[in-house]
Amino acid sequence: MNKIAEILATAQHRARSTQQPYAGAVTPQEAYALLQTGARVKLVDVRTDAERDWVGRVAIPGTQHGAIEWNRYPDGQPNPEFLPQLEQFADKNDVLLFLCRSGVRSGHAAKRATEAGFLQCFNILEGFEGDKDAQGHRKTVGGWCKAGLPWIGA
Repeated sequence: MNKIAEILATAQHRARSTQQPYAGAVTPQEAYALLQTGARVKLVDVRTDAERDWVGRVAIPGTQHGAIEWNRYPDGQPNPEFLPQLEQFADKNDVLLFLCRSGVRSGHAAKRATEAGFLQCFNILEGFEGDKDAQGHRKTVGGWCKAGLPWIGA
């Protein structure tokens, strides 16, 4: 089995074992490996524009990134254009890797995209910043940044 198929199979098993309503769940490291393949893999960052501007963003040259807010800033209301924007960015058969701060909103986005007919929706576990540590700080307990994967700060 090739590396892509192995990662996707593991991710699918994770989702089934926790009864998730989307294709799979990947670690940040697995997401990074998939994005580097050049295959039909796309990152969908569902954080707000403010989060990307003030906290940072994934930086992998030559990969396809989409910034599609799940909730709008500053009111926190659901983005009514989420699905139309996703449909402009991706095809129904693309491997879509959804990313948020800690993996919660991205799970909701992966579920909604799956319901809309996107076939390969994967949640990036731990998100960009991970959970809070004992002092209430992020980027120290899991997540894309903690894993040392490429990103640029604000």
